Amino acid sequence: MRKEIGMGVYPVLFEPIYKPKLWGGRRIFTQFERTALSSEPIGESWELADLEEDQSRVVNGPQRGRTITQLLADWGPDLLGRVGLFDGRFPLLIKFLDACDFLSVQVHPDERMARQLGGNVRVKHEAWYILAAEANGVIYHGLEPGVTAEVFREASLTGRVDGVLRKVIVRPGDCYYLPSGTPHALGAGVLVAEIQTPSDITYRTYDWGRLDPKTGQPRELHLEQAMQCIDFDSPSPPPMQESKPIQSIWTRAVRLLDCPCFVMDRVEARAGAEGGFAAGCPRVWIVLEGQGVIEGGNEQIEFGKGHVLLIPAALPDIRVRVHAAASWLEVTVPEQG
Repeated sequence: MRKEIGMGVYPVLFEPIYKPKLWGGRRIFTQFERTALSSEPIGESWELADLEEDQSRVVNGPQRGRTITQLLADWGPDLLGRVGLFDGRFPLLIKFLDACDFLSVQVHPDERMARQLGGNVRVKHEAWYILAAEANGVIYHGLEPGVTAEVFREASLTGRVDGVLRKVIVRPGDCYYLPSGTPHALGAGVLVAEIQTPSDITYRTYDWGRLDPKTGQPRELHLEQAMQCIDFDSPSPPPMQESKPIQSIWTRAVRLLDCPCFVMDRVEARAGAEGGFAAGCPRVWIVLEGQGVIEGGNEQIEFGKGHVLLIPAALPDIRVRVHAAASWLEVTVPEQG
C-alpha cells in the first residue's frame, strides 16, 4: 500500500552541537538564553548538520533522538521534495559563530580542488548574517584589487594582511556571501549565523601569530592548498548583494541572498499575525527575534530566538501564529532541474 504524501512529517528542531574554539566565547549562550554545559570557550554551535562525524539529532515529536541522516532515510522525498542531496548529504549546514577573537584567515576548497582531492573534501560556499557586532567590528572578505598570488603569499607568511585582504566594517543585519575560494576571516566581537553547503574543510593561511593553548604550538597552516583554491585573475565577489522586497500577505520579507546553492530571505511578522503556507520545498528557519507557534503534520512547536527549524517539503498546510513580534531567516535550496 502506497504511503500518502506527507504522512508523518512535521517541522523539526535539533539539538545543538557545540564546538570549543580558542577564538570562541560565551555569546551564543547569552544571546539565545541557553545553558552552557562547560566553561570552555565555544566558537561554533552547529544547529543543523549532516556530516560524517557530526549528525544533528531531532529533539521534538515522534522522530525524537533520530539523526538527520535517519530522517532523510525515513522521509525521503517528503522531506526534500525536488531538492537534491549535496554529495549524498542534506544540502545545508547551519551554524552560529561567536568570534571573541579573530578567526584565522582561511579559504575553502573550490570545485576543482574538491574533485582533485576526493574523499570527504567537498566544495564549501557560505554566507554570514551578522547577528551582533561590537563598534567597528570587521570581517575580512576577499582580496583588494590587484593583489597577486605573490603578494598574497608574502602577506600570509609575514602577517601583513592589511591592504591585501578587503576589510569591511559590519553591522547587525548585514549579509555577506563567501563563495568557495574567497579568502576571509571573522573579526573579534562579531556573532554570525553561518549558512553553508555541507563541508567542514578549511585551509588556513594566517593565524595572527597565536599559539594553541592545548599544545603550546601554532596551529597548522595550509598555504599551498589555499593558493590553489584562489582565483587571483578574477576580482573578489562583492561583499553584499542588493536586497529585494518579497511580496507576502501576513509578513514582510526581503531577499538577502540568491546564489546557486541556497537562497536566503529575512522575514518579519508583527505580534498577533497569523498565516499559513504549503511548504513545497524544504525550508530552514533561523529565528532572530520574537516568539510564536508553528503547526504542521499534527505537531505544534513553539519557536523563539535562536531556534532553527527544518520544515519538510511535503507539509501541505502549515499554520503560524506570532505571539511577540518576530523575525527569522528563511533558507531554501534551488530545486533540481
